[in-house]
Amino acid sequence: MTGAMVKDRDMGARTGELRLDLFLPYRLSVASNAVSTRISRAYRGAFDLKVTEWRLIAILAEGGAMTAQALVGATRMDKVSISRAAKALQARGLIEAEPHGEDGRSRFLSLSAAGHVLYAEIAPQALAMEAKLLADFTGEERALLETLLRRIEAAAGA
Repeated sequence: MTGAMVKDRDMGARTGELRLDLFLPYRLSVASNAVSTRISRAYRGAFDLKVTEWRLIAILAEGGAMTAQALVGATRMDKVSISRAAKALQARGLIEAEPHGEDGRSRFLSLSAAGHVLYAEIAPQALAMEAKLLADFTGEERALLETLLRRIEAAAGA
């Protein structure tokens, strides 16, 4: 942040004036949308995946079989988005659903063999895209960004 922006931010805080371009929730949303749009273009074109579908694939690849409720918690997406993405991925044969032994209404979702193959193909590209986004950051700045984002997430969850 430039010195002028810090001064503007301090003045806005002192007067109680809301400046949307300096309001943390708005800035986080704008940044998230910009990154998601860039990723979406890449995944949509190359793999015919929406961002929500990619997130499910990645979570299932990392965590194994999960219920829709567990996916809601892991992704912070709403249940409707999870359900739509899961149905689309299941229709494409990328995930499988198995009955939950203890809850007849719930099902465990997991990657199919084709889902694992797709994940193995996309993951290196996702890492390359992240590297491009962070190319102008030093190692210290990347570590600080990670720390600050985790602190914001923790404060928002408290």
